[in-house]
Amino acid sequence: GNFYQNHKRYADSRDDGQLRGRGDGRRAAGSLAAHPCAPLHELTDAARNRTVRLNPCGLVANTFFNDVITLGNATADGAPLGLTLREDGIAWSSDRDHKFGQVLGFRKERCQSCDHTDCTCDGDTWSCAAPHRDADGTCWLYFYPDEETTLYAYEVYPMVLDPISGILNEHFLVWMRTAALPTFRKLYGYIEADVPAGAVLEFEIQPNWEVASFRGTKTLVLTTSSYAGGRSEFAGWLYIGVGAACALCGVGFGLVHLVAPRRLGDRAYLKKTE
Repeated sequence: GNFYQNHKRYADSRDDGQLRGRGDGRRAAGSLAAHPCAPLHELTDAARNRTVRLNPCGLVANTFFNDVITLGNATADGAPLGLTLREDGIAWSSDRDHKFGQVLGFRKERCQSCDHTDCTCDGDTWSCAAPHRDADGTCWLYFYPDEETTLYAYEVYPMVLDPISGILNEHFLVWMRTAALPTFRKLYGYIEADVPAGAVLEFEIQPNWEVASFRGTKTLVLTTSSYAGGRSEFAGWLYIGVGAACALCGVGFGLVHLVAPRRLGDRAYLKKTE
């Protein structure tokens, strides 16, 4: 709570062309003040006396929620349930397929084997220091352009993002859909199996996202969801209230029409202006 993703300067602080992989976020020197991400489009590396560009740039991308949540033990009456917290399929398909893309100039190649002689980052073909091994044990070679002068998202948030998926990581896509209210929920994952009543679920949380500086709060919420979304008493009462108000207005207008109907095309209601 108390995090205003709906603030106009915050919501506008992004470069959609860069996020789609159609640009690298560069601007001419004279137009840096008009950069949509300014002032968070580049950083100064004082130790090396150089400036590095952020890709992606802007406040939204660079305040990414990077807590790591994992489901530990899940038991019912002392017996393990074997539940798994899935983190795929949480983002909109339109975001995955159309609105976001890997950075301009990115390349990757799957290794035949992590021990294969060709699975190496040596040379100028790849920018990686070592092949990336994913959760399935597959090794990848990858190339990011201008690695020396650009700070990429997977380098800023290595605890959540990896260099192969980059900003196509679904947690990142969920975060980039800004919320309308300062207290909001973001889908982190889901459990496909039924959870019996009285079950005990233990979660392990790596708290990387800092909230003390703006007096914010963060909460892990478990809820049952359906095609209509998660449980929300507020939404239900809101719909009932709006429906009741519309019904009362309809009844009121109907009574007025019955008691004092207005004849269509009555010239008495016309006013002539000079």
